[in-house]
Amino acid sequence: MLAAAPASRVLRFDSFELDVRAAELRKDGVKLRLQGQPIQVLATLLNSPGELVTREQLRAQVWPAETFVDFDHSLHNSIARLREALGDSAGTPHYIETLPRRGYRFIGTVERIGTEEAPPPVAPASSPSWETPPVPARSWHRAILIATTLLIVAIAAVLVVPTLSHRAAATPSVRSIAVLPLDNFSGDPAQEFFADGMTDELITDLAKIGSLRVSSRTSVMRYKGTKKPLPEIARELNVDGIIEGSVIRSGQRVRIQAQLLYGPTDKHLWAETYDRDLGDVLSLQSEVAEAIAQQVRAQVTPQQQARFNAGRPVNPEAYDAYSKGRYHLWNAFGSAQSLNTAKTYFEEAVRKDPGFALAHSGLADAYFYLAAFRHVSPASSYQPAEDAVRQALALDDSIGEAHDTLALLSWHYNWDWDATERELNQAILLAPSYSCAHEDRATYLAFRGRRSEAEAEVAKSLQLDPSAYSAGTQLAVLYQLRDFSQLLEASRRGIASNPNDSFEHFNLGVGYEGTGKRLEAISEYQKALELSGGDQDVTAALAHAYAAIGRKAETQKILRDFQQKSASIYVSPYLIATLYASLDDKDTAFKFLEKAYQEKALDISWYLKADLRIDNLRSDPRYQTLLTRVNLNN
Repeated sequence: MLAAAPASRVLRFDSFELDVRAAELRKDGVKLRLQGQPIQVLATLLNSPGELVTREQLRAQVWPAETFVDFDHSLHNSIARLREALGDSAGTPHYIETLPRRGYRFIGTVERIGTEEAPPPVAPASSPSWETPPVPARSWHRAILIATTLLIVAIAAVLVVPTLSHRAAATPSVRSIAVLPLDNFSGDPAQEFFADGMTDELITDLAKIGSLRVSSRTSVMRYKGTKKPLPEIARELNVDGIIEGSVIRSGQRVRIQAQLLYGPTDKHLWAETYDRDLGDVLSLQSEVAEAIAQQVRAQVTPQQQARFNAGRPVNPEAYDAYSKGRYHLWNAFGSAQSLNTAKTYFEEAVRKDPGFALAHSGLADAYFYLAAFRHVSPASSYQPAEDAVRQALALDDSIGEAHDTLALLSWHYNWDWDATERELNQAILLAPSYSCAHEDRATYLAFRGRRSEAEAEVAKSLQLDPSAYSAGTQLAVLYQLRDFSQLLEASRRGIASNPNDSFEHFNLGVGYEGTGKRLEAISEYQKALELSGGDQDVTAALAHAYAAIGRKAETQKILRDFQQKSASIYVSPYLIATLYASLDDKDTAFKFLEKAYQEKALDISWYLKADLRIDNLRSDPRYQTLLTRVNLNN
């Protein structure tokens, strides 16, 4: 008989404290991400230190009868999750000792703080009884009656229990899911890139399932290290399911522990541990994604199933380099240093494993964004980007992200609108939850003047990514549509949430200028310039606004600064053209527009139809000729 000790608010052992009421485990005062069944198992063990807690007792205490879950797997993974969090080992335990086929025992010293009311007693483990007391002869008719009753109950159970069990077994409906950043349990902070990479790839694999809405990377990475309760996160992301877990990297071995929880109630639905060689990491990622899809009963098409099964071995050193490349591509996104570092790692991955399609795809992204953010000239970057992405698709045509990158190159480099739309559609077909493809498609449709379709895509992208990044897509769409009044209102809302976002202030300035409020526009451009540290687009917009109110000397000064900088860094000739247009020097403006056309500057395919700064050029026949040359007169 296991006598339960009085319940305590806090149970302390070594540097750990378990707050029973809050269901929070802390180490040296720092909250660990441990929730659901693992916390309940730990509380049960800590309340009976030094004593055996049987599997049956844990099941009765933590997994009530109506819970539909593989108990053996769930208990095993709860204990494994506990040991990872505590830094414990099954072979040489410091805290949790396994008693094979019987249960577990907490072998550490527990200090109780703040005793509360006594908990209900823990159910004792039942012992089978093989002896049946004799039935008195005079009571034989009662025995027959009891036997008959039991038979009726048994028949009823056969008929009724399956229905009841089916109802109890019904797991909560999960039609949307978020993968929280996987914890790095390797004991090496330098492996953080690897844990983030595994998170990215799990999101990417799940995004291929059309019947499941998967939150984007930008949405979930803000919860890295968060202390927020899961129901709050689920509410903010508007998802049913939450995936959380950990990654352990030890030499050439990788272990992933993943668990699925029903977000609104923090109910545990599934957990599993996977252990593989690093060379099998692509198959491992697909296996985890496929298991999650099965648990939420997501409909997986034969084509999606084939993609799950297509994982190939990868050179471990190449995968390391690829993971570092992705890590630097997203961290400090847009900076020259991060993009160049990412490019170097992707090049290393390609050298070490030329057949690694994702490495070629990553290299294409690095090249493209180096040009898109004007760190290098288009001539030095766009063609290598196209070569890399086409090589990626030659190796694996099922990579949705690669089709999205090819769409951007078709749009901004080749000015091929049919190819752009075809590749965007293919990207979304292959990865329905890939938010970047929806964002790019929304902006492209607005660029082509297809408002209703663009707005529908914005709505989809905001579902997948309710972060400020996706909200910026809405601003880009309104800009391309030249809906300056709506741009004004949307930017005001954005600044209310992100007062130090230079992009929001820039768009608010455009909204003001487009609605004739030039002084207000100048004020917002100045704020955006200060926050951005000298962005070229903001500087050119400010120069145009100065000229519009007669302060042309300041416009001329900015023009001279641009021309001086162009000797050492890349300055888009398109932006210089807008300054000459602001100064009413149309001939020189068209001279620089021609240079931008010859260089295939990204600005041509982004600004040419919507830009306020060249409105005074639109009636000139040379402008119409330029539209025709870039296929924009249809």
